Amino acid sequence: MSAVLEARGVVKSFGHVQVLREVDFVAHAGEVTALIGDNGAGKSTLIKILSGALQRDAGEVLLDGEPVRMTSPTHARELGIETVYQDLALAPELGPAENAFAGRELLRPGLLGRLGLLDKRTMRARAAEAFTSMGTDVKDLDAPVGALSGGQRQSVAICRAVMWARRVVIMDEPTAALGVRQTGRVLDLVRRVAGTGVAVVLISHNMPEVLQVADRVQVLRLGRRVADLPARGATVEQLVGAMTGALDAQAGRPAPTPVAGPVPGSVAGSVPSSSAEVAR
Repeated sequence: MSAVLEARGVVKSFGHVQVLREVDFVAHAGEVTALIGDNGAGKSTLIKILSGALQRDAGEVLLDGEPVRMTSPTHARELGIETVYQDLALAPELGPAENAFAGRELLRPGLLGRLGLLDKRTMRARAAEAFTSMGTDVKDLDAPVGALSGGQRQSVAICRAVMWARRVVIMDEPTAALGVRQTGRVLDLVRRVAGTGVAVVLISHNMPEVLQVADRVQVLRLGRRVADLPARGATVEQLVGAMTGALDAQAGRPAPTPVAGPVPGSVAGSVPSSSAEVAR
């Protein structure tokens, strides 16, 4: 599989707190790449950089092997990178079809389009095709999404991303707060998305789910990537050990105790009070 999205030596600081320290990351076409790490590892910061919401201080990001600097989430979307955040960004009073085209509405052809009339029939047909191809259980494309279950709303957000993504879909904790049955459906949808050929980046704290759905797992710890390994054959204990520093994820043995200076901007033996807040 070819590398679609890469980060090389990415550095990001907030004031005197260095959140990302020369982080590498890679996602391949047609694969689910899980990005895991404890709170404060830098996952959210890295994802915001990869989706255009934050600018890196150093390092580079490559898309299909070419260096790129995404100036905004809109720019990232124009490049074919879609992100599904935990809040889903859905309009609760609109139906699934309308949400799928929110901000990207199609106009009717000819004079009616020039007058600003929407082509609702075409939008609904395209949304129905996308929802059917992904095997979702959302049947009524006109019912307000606010009336749907949590799993159905997640499906709407993911299908919307798939409709527009040409290269990458980033999913931030897609199964958070879902029941067992809804979680299973969303995980199945994640695999279906990868089956379309795009690269899927999955952020999750649920290790069994990660091993169930991912092809590769990359682990962040204290702002660095400390492991990059295939999900097949990996164990929950191995992943947790890499996250906490208790285990060398590559060798499967206790990790050596790191020798490092204080975090920039801190006093030796102390932790900046803001670090836990900004380095999520």
